[in-house]
Amino acid sequence: MLDHVLSGLEREIREVAASDEPLPTLPWSAFREFRLTGDRLGYERRYFGRRARLAALAARALLDPAAGTRELDDVVWATCDEYTWVLPAHQRMPVDLFACETAHTLAEIAPRLDPEVGGRARAEVVRRVLDRFLDPRPMEWEGFANNWEAVCAGGAGMAALAVLDDPAPVVERCRAAMRRFLDGYGADGGCVEGVEYWVYGFGYFVYFAEALREHTGEDLLDDPKVAEMAAFPHRVRFADGGHVPFSDTTPDTFLPAGLLSRLAERFGTPGPDVVPSFHADHCYRWAHLSRTLAWSRPGGGGPLETTSYLPDLAWVIDRGAGRYAFAAKGGHNDEPHNHDDLGHFVLRVAGRNVLDDLGAGEYTRDYFTDKRYTFLHPSAEGHSLPVVGGVPQRGGRAEVLECAETPDGVVFALDLGSAYPSRVIRRFRWHRHGRLDLRDEFTGEHAVEEVFVSRVRPEPRGSQVSWGGLVVLDHPGFAATVEAIDTRDHFGRPDTVYRLRLRVPPGHPAVDLRFTCH
Repeated sequence: MLDHVLSGLEREIREVAASDEPLPTLPWSAFREFRLTGDRLGYERRYFGRRARLAALAARALLDPAAGTRELDDVVWATCDEYTWVLPAHQRMPVDLFACETAHTLAEIAPRLDPEVGGRARAEVVRRVLDRFLDPRPMEWEGFANNWEAVCAGGAGMAALAVLDDPAPVVERCRAAMRRFLDGYGADGGCVEGVEYWVYGFGYFVYFAEALREHTGEDLLDDPKVAEMAAFPHRVRFADGGHVPFSDTTPDTFLPAGLLSRLAERFGTPGPDVVPSFHADHCYRWAHLSRTLAWSRPGGGGPLETTSYLPDLAWVIDRGAGRYAFAAKGGHNDEPHNHDDLGHFVLRVAGRNVLDDLGAGEYTRDYFTDKRYTFLHPSAEGHSLPVVGGVPQRGGRAEVLECAETPDGVVFALDLGSAYPSRVIRRFRWHRHGRLDLRDEFTGEHAVEEVFVSRVRPEPRGSQVSWGGLVVLDHPGFAATVEAIDTRDHFGRPDTVYRLRLRVPPGHPAVDLRFTCH
């Protein structure tokens, strides 16, 4: 019997498994749309709809072993019929993230299937994925040192452990990928790709590590860096819920309860404090779902430190006095899933990011090409940053000049000059009772605009700007303009972003601004 904490998840699993809706099809017209227009969502919604049914039926087979597997057998058979398990956006790769995820799913559930269906599933896992891991030629993602290494190696490695008589050659290649994945993190355990990709990459690292420990006794988690990585989502969590939204992340970050439970057991980090939901993972990954069913334990958030600083990422987070919070970042502009955002910051009031980070935009073909920074979300002009000489920030690395906790807040100072045509120093002085003093120092004679981004419409009034009464900016009377930008979020939903521009008159070597939270 599942713990009461999982009762809602169990109900959702049964509802999806019992659906009489036809399994979504994957027609050629949807498959080729990415090639023709760069659109990903049309095909991917169908693909993930199929994975939702597969995961729900497989989970129901765990919950109700006597119920039979006829519907599950049909969906597995249909999955084996798919032209490819690779998404259209990754077709240049014979094996991608989602092919490895699918291989892991079928490999683990094969013993519960009709013997003929299970045999075909195992054969397809070997043919489509594991044979490629036995081929010595490099795969395109080997060397990425990011989530790709962990997810591809984790999915394939767990599949090999489940279906191969001798998984050692595949497992050794997966170990090498996991070493590169760990090398992609700094000693502070921070994920430059953001919390969403910590869940993805580190989650599959942990799932593979625990499967390997079960089979061989080898413990990949017994590593000081892994302990720091396990703490990352708690170090970038706001006290009222939610996480710092830097990089390609989404506002409602999904943290699998099973993963958090196992990390709590292994490292003493906080356990899950939200009720698991089947639909929280829009890709419906079996690894997350099955480990949540197997590993989840009642937990709690536990106490969070007031201020967190991750020196390798150069992120600072201060949780304020309950109602208010502040986060800012340095880093560099050549990170995986990079945004041009050195010196960008977030002000959070009453559970809402008022001065905001837009997170991930809608993934399209051009989002991952040299046209990336023409899109609002990853561009400098989608962040709260100065524009110097008419040129937004581009490239460069932030140099941290100071980061220190004070009795009532934090001081954080960055040299951003390598990302601008002249030197720019940004200094933050955050007071936990809800005030941010921001000072930007400039050299040269370039014209300057200060830009601030929010999903709350700013209202300029003389030398003040108010964002819905939640945050009020005091400035020296600069000319203010507001732009409303209609865009789409990561899931293709309409979204409106407001950009405040303050035009700084020539001859200002420094700009002092004060934000007061209410």
